[in-house]
Amino acid sequence: MKHVLTIAGSDSGGGAGIQADLKTFSALGVYGMSVITAITAQNTLGVQAVEDVSPELVEAQLTSIFSDIRVDAVKIGMVSNQDTIQVIARQLEKYSLPIVLDPVMVAKGGHALLQPNAEQALLEQLLPLATLVTPNIPEIERMIGGTVHSLADMKQAAVKLTERRAGAVLLKGGHLEGQDATDLLYTDERYVVFEQERIASRHTHGTGCTLSAAIAGNLALGHSLEDSIRYAKRYVTEAIRHGFALGHGIGPTHHFHELWRDTHVTTHP
Repeated sequence: MKHVLTIAGSDSGGGAGIQADLKTFSALGVYGMSVITAITAQNTLGVQAVEDVSPELVEAQLTSIFSDIRVDAVKIGMVSNQDTIQVIARQLEKYSLPIVLDPVMVAKGGHALLQPNAEQALLEQLLPLATLVTPNIPEIERMIGGTVHSLADMKQAAVKLTERRAGAVLLKGGHLEGQDATDLLYTDERYVVFEQERIASRHTHGTGCTLSAAIAGNLALGHSLEDSIRYAKRYVTEAIRHGFALGHGIGPTHHFHELWRDTHVTTHP
């Protein structure tokens, strides 16, 4: 079995972050491990509070895993402060691994998840280590200091981000209008467009975390970068299609839609 490590924050509501990543790994048949960078008080209505794990404990978690367990791929999600980013970069630069960086900056409800002084550290220290970086449109606009309104803009933005030493860029186009959800991969000076039908659902909490985790899992399984993205995008589309209401706000995607398909459990006294 392949082993995949997620370095991210905890979502107490279970729809995103570490919880979404571990569910995704399990659904893909890889063994999930975690380094928790922050703890959030969060539900379907939004993020109410965030507390960072100390950089020392983040480093201890990384050392504990790498000293004992083989790691086949890494996914990086929420890394909210500069000191934590420095610790992660210092540890990961020792190894040659597929690394998928999801630059989590703002929660779906608008709560900032990356401190302002950490943005530059993420660009300078983690971006060059990443095999793939997976920003959405608001994130890449912050990273390059521009605006994106079309596929042509997406292509220019992806190129600009690679100029900042990103290995490859998967720019998620979900914030654009259109019948399809169009993502753009820029790698080796060429573009690859991925299109899946846009699912009309409000239950999309954790889609970014889930996509990047699925890509990392597929890379660990030995798939090419393009196939890893293609398979991950199909997986997330179906997870959204089977998303469900939870609480009073935006529900989660269904990470185990394949396992639970057409299964009806009835309990009896």
